[in-house]
Amino acid sequence: MCHVSLHQPKHPVRLLSESWLQRLFLLLFFIVCHLITGRAQSLIIAEQVNHQYPDSAFRLIKLKLDKAVSQHNELAQGDYLQQIGSLLYHQGSYVQAIDYLLQAQKIFRNANDEHRLANNHNELGTVYYYNEQPDRALTQFTDALAYYQRSRNAKGLAQTYANIGHIYEKRRDAKKAYQYQKQALVHSRIANDTGSLTKIYENLGSIFEDEARYDSAHSYYQQALVLTQKTHDGIGQIEIINNLGDVFRKTGRYKQGMALSQQALQLSQQKNERYQLSAALRDIAKTFRLLNQPDSAYKYIELSRDLTDEIYAIENNRQITLLQTLFDVERKDSEIAQLNAQKQVDLIIITATCVVLLLIGVLAFVIISRQRLKIRNEQALNQQNQQIFSTQNELMRAELKNKQLEEENLKGQLELKSKELTSHTLQIIQKNQVLEAIKDDLAVILKDDKRDQKKQLRQLLEKIGQSFDRDKYWDDFRRIFDQIHPHFFEQLAHQFPDLTPTDLRLIALLKMNINSADVATLLGISSDSLRVSRYRLRKKIGLAEGESLSAYIHSVSVQRLPAPENSPV
Repeated sequence: MCHVSLHQPKHPVRLLSESWLQRLFLLLFFIVCHLITGRAQSLIIAEQVNHQYPDSAFRLIKLKLDKAVSQHNELAQGDYLQQIGSLLYHQGSYVQAIDYLLQAQKIFRNANDEHRLANNHNELGTVYYYNEQPDRALTQFTDALAYYQRSRNAKGLAQTYANIGHIYEKRRDAKKAYQYQKQALVHSRIANDTGSLTKIYENLGSIFEDEARYDSAHSYYQQALVLTQKTHDGIGQIEIINNLGDVFRKTGRYKQGMALSQQALQLSQQKNERYQLSAALRDIAKTFRLLNQPDSAYKYIELSRDLTDEIYAIENNRQITLLQTLFDVERKDSEIAQLNAQKQVDLIIITATCVVLLLIGVLAFVIISRQRLKIRNEQALNQQNQQIFSTQNELMRAELKNKQLEEENLKGQLELKSKELTSHTLQIIQKNQVLEAIKDDLAVILKDDKRDQKKQLRQLLEKIGQSFDRDKYWDDFRRIFDQIHPHFFEQLAHQFPDLTPTDLRLIALLKMNINSADVATLLGISSDSLRVSRYRLRKKIGLAEGESLSAYIHSVSVQRLPAPENSPV
């Protein structure tokens, strides 16, 4: 009994020892057919090449895959990955086939191509089934079914329902298997797909054969046989004839079963189908055993075993060749990738080296040119310098004498101004001391009980107090101080714009190293008020605790700055 609803691996029928010229001829013939007859006919030729020369077919598809990768054609990449997976599956390399089909599935899913994705789910489910993973196979078929239901693809639904039904048949769930096969039959008729209809009839016959309902099994097998004869499907005819022979043998009609097995044997020999030939030999051996002819049964079973061993050897060699080809291609791809990477690295290194050398050359040329120009300029300058050196020397000497005279004059003026400022300051101190004494005397008079003098004395006291702030001597002091310390107030106003005129007066007096008592007298304030003023000044200029205010004022560098608004001292 043969179950064929899933895409069973169709094994090659020629030996690997055939001439490489024949192989090349078939490959060239496939390419020509693809160009002349189109995709449909070329697929038939491609299937023959895949079965007979899987290693050559793999190389051909791999070339197309590499071209699709170089052209960034993702859908074509998915198609070729799926073809390689199918090729490996038909050669029994299920693990490798699953890997390629999963890569194709990822591409189709990213491209959101549901038709290709559904076909790939069916292919992957078939491989999982033959790799003894029925649960994963059922998941793949279920996903494919959902896509086909959305698109209402009758042909895809027929194929997928048949695949699911076959899994339930293998699980001995005849009821579900029959339900799915009947749904497959309905959609196959809608699609008018003779190929899938043939397989579904055969699957239904297999279900009834397992249930020992041989009349129904015979009926479905017969319908499948008629369709294979119409489509000239030679291999399909052999499979179904073998199945009909099984039905006759199981129902005790040995002669009819023998005739069908002999017919399958002849057809297998004509088409050189070794697998079907082996099955026919086994069925004939079973029939002879049931007819009590052990010698004939032994003869045919031995023929079947010898043929099976031969098929196994051929298939084993073919798989080894394919796996070796796969290994060689992957190794070459890896080597090519490494070479390309090395070429890129070498190209980068060469480019960088050339750029560096070019830059070095340009830099050397610029340096040499500049050096030569510099030498020429220096020579010309030396000649000019030698001509004017004597004149400059005389001018420099005269200028030096003038500067010395100017410096001596400035020093004299500075000493004069300093003495004048000191004298002026002492006059202010003396005047303020006199005013302070008068102020104290008046304060004593105010304590007297004579009421008639208090008003006049108070007015006099207020005038003396106001004279400390409005005294014209501060203007003279500012003028002389600016001559001795030019731009000092401008620098302070630039660094500390929040300083008040009183702060500037205090700083000027500290700059002159006047003691605290005299400073208080000049400012017309008490010693306690002076300490408060110094503390506030330290805060404004940001002095840390422990730093000397006088030392900081003397360290202030004086330079010419853009003149801010001058605050009067």
